[in-house]
Amino acid sequence: MNTKMRYVFALGVLLAAPLVVYPVFLMKLLCFALFACAFNLLAGFTGLLSFGHAAFFGSAGYIGGYLLRETGVPFEMGLILGTLTAALVGFVMGALAIRRQGIYFTMITLALAQMAYFIFLQAPFTGGEDGMQSVPRGRLLGAVDLSNDMTMYYVVLAICIGGFAVIARTVHSPFGQVMKAIKDNEPRAISLGYDVDKYKLLAFVLSAALSGLAGITKTVVLGFETLTDVHWGLSGLVVLMTLVGGLGTLTGPVVGAIVIIALENRLGDLGDLMARLTTIEWFRSLGESVTIVTGLIFIVCVLAFRRGIVGELAGGSLKWTKRQRSAVENPVIKPVAETS
Repeated sequence: MNTKMRYVFALGVLLAAPLVVYPVFLMKLLCFALFACAFNLLAGFTGLLSFGHAAFFGSAGYIGGYLLRETGVPFEMGLILGTLTAALVGFVMGALAIRRQGIYFTMITLALAQMAYFIFLQAPFTGGEDGMQSVPRGRLLGAVDLSNDMTMYYVVLAICIGGFAVIARTVHSPFGQVMKAIKDNEPRAISLGYDVDKYKLLAFVLSAALSGLAGITKTVVLGFETLTDVHWGLSGLVVLMTLVGGLGTLTGPVVGAIVIIALENRLGDLGDLMARLTTIEWFRSLGESVTIVTGLIFIVCVLAFRRGIVGELAGGSLKWTKRQRSAVENPVIKPVAETS
């Protein structure tokens, strides 16, 4: 099955998914998948490890949610303004962070993101620790009521597919090739005459904007925004999603988001099922041990799947294809035994 057929099959599954799975859970999963892909655009293809992406995800949710609730802006305008807010925050953070490299870059993004966390904690319109409640979904183009979960699901699906298409187009564009060159050998890219800082900042802002799009979409879907979405823990979670799925692959972050979010939301149900099947009551405590389980998954992936789930599958498929090609091009001819 070629790449095009895989995408068609995946689209068919996504279109039919809300018929068998709770649509709100699927929408949450799609938002985090887009968030992970946006992070991967910066870390996987540009080589810049950010620990501050929660600031973009949460700032878009807070600002966009506030405008939707208090000013009554249309649904589309709320998404656009939330995304632009994240892009602006990304520009400010990126302009400061790209002055350093490696672990220093990472620590600067973490520090700036924590500053954003405390700003939203103390801001009067965010609700503090109680969060921002009653964010309306509104209407699409002023006509389609988005209060219906099935309708909202297909709108979110279109948004996330659009975001993924932007990422894929960026990666395969000349700009994306320069991003990869910076990741592989930054001094070489500088020697070729590229303004590396400009490309880094553009990649940072684009990644921030797409993260913000995922954040405001999630806020509209759930109808609330909390401090969890701007906490450093979410920045670590999106790193985990990307590494589990496959850093530097297009579909790896999607797989990683599915694994991590499904565990967070369904681990308790799985524990109850295992307890009923095995009569071992310990399994019922799995729902309270999500961080332990995700940590174990991360350790297993680091030890056994260094390139992530998708990276290892792609590597194994490539090796199998090479062996098949070698067998066709260089067949082994066995001598026929002589018969009397």
